[in-house]
Amino acid sequence: MPFGFIKILIVLIFFSIIPFKSEGQFHDWCIADEQTPDDELVQALKWACENGANCTKIQENQPCYLPNTVKEHASYAFNSYYQNMKQKGANCYFNSAALLTARDPSHDVCKFEVIP
Repeated sequence: MPFGFIKILIVLIFFSIIPFKSEGQFHDWCIADEQTPDDELVQALKWACENGANCTKIQENQPCYLPNTVKEHASYAFNSYYQNMKQKGANCYFNSAALLTARDPSHDVCKFEVIP
């Protein structure tokens, strides 16, 4: 057998053994950066809610209202905006007030959406 053919077979065998990432295997969520001051989070939260985030779940008597903190509400709004708009090129920046995480920030009855 020619040496080039053996190299190709080895490469094919190698790649057939390694599992490929399946669609949706890895998720990310956009959350408020803990180091961002509340007044900056409030501005970014308001912007997110006015520009594509679904902020109904952080209203009083809704599943994500508690804990009633600026950071928690901003995290929910940032993630909602990011998940809804990332297919249109949106990012998780919010003037440096947010960051991406691989850890699901959902808690109790408050479920943070993730869209592959």
